[in-house]
Amino acid sequence: MMTLTVTPLDNVGVEVSGFDINAPLTDEIKAALKALWYEHAILVFRDQDVDPEKQIAFSRIFGDLELHPLKVTQNDEYPELFELKNGGDMDKFQTAFYKGQEIVGRLDWHMDLHYTARPNHGALLRAVVVAEEDGLTGFGDLAKAYDALDDETKAILEKLEVVYSFSMQRRHMRYVNVDGYEPGPNSPMKPTDIGFPDFPDAAYPAVVTHPISGRKVLEVVEQFLDRVVTPQQFGLSNDESIELLERLIKHTTQPEFTYFHQWRKGDLVLWDNWRAMHCTTGTKVGVKRVINRTTIKGDVTLGRVLTTE
Repeated sequence: MMTLTVTPLDNVGVEVSGFDINAPLTDEIKAALKALWYEHAILVFRDQDVDPEKQIAFSRIFGDLELHPLKVTQNDEYPELFELKNGGDMDKFQTAFYKGQEIVGRLDWHMDLHYTARPNHGALLRAVVVAEEDGLTGFGDLAKAYDALDDETKAILEKLEVVYSFSMQRRHMRYVNVDGYEPGPNSPMKPTDIGFPDFPDAAYPAVVTHPISGRKVLEVVEQFLDRVVTPQQFGLSNDESIELLERLIKHTTQPEFTYFHQWRKGDLVLWDNWRAMHCTTGTKVGVKRVINRTTIKGDVTLGRVLTTE
């Protein structure tokens, strides 16, 4: 009988061991894995010998899978697999300068499909080619971040909605740190440049109740964050609402709510995108890194698409 061993990671999330992904997993083990996912939001599995078929089958334990809307990133043989690659032809579109250093594929803290009002439920990443340096993936637990807020802030947040505006240009995002940032020469200027639709704004309660665990989640992440909806209605001036969002971004990105995964061959990382944010540190130009990703479909609309305000 397999028994799962659970070891806390730095600050948030857990490493789960004691099972072999290639052995048949009982319904009990599957239920235990799912329960751990809802309890901890970020699960790391190490030293697993996984091929694409096994990754897809394992991901299905946690829900139905979603295909990526962009065909270019799909694996032809396995449409459920989404390939994240550094060190190839696509690097030029993902290159930017940070304090003079050229970096490929760095991403700010975000939740996937957040700008659609219907985020996917989660995703599983598998290291296929590990970058020889950098290439970390960071995860942040927004339920723990919410729990740590003072009562006064929690009371204000209960009333507010926050808006996310999709934008291709990082320098136009209001709450990311653009100090020392320069876009690369091939940075897309607008969504259609890389075949994206132009998404309308999406609004969310500032605190979302997780549809399954019931945990309260602070719905404030830096990427695409734009504003509070009509703050004056809730006794906040526009300036106060901006200061509140700045303070919350600083709060969520503190080390005690985050974990940075240093990839090794055989690693899998699963996270709950309804509760955890993630980011990537990127790599230097020419460094090879390949991650295969499967995505668990979100079947709940957590926000609302803003047609009028």
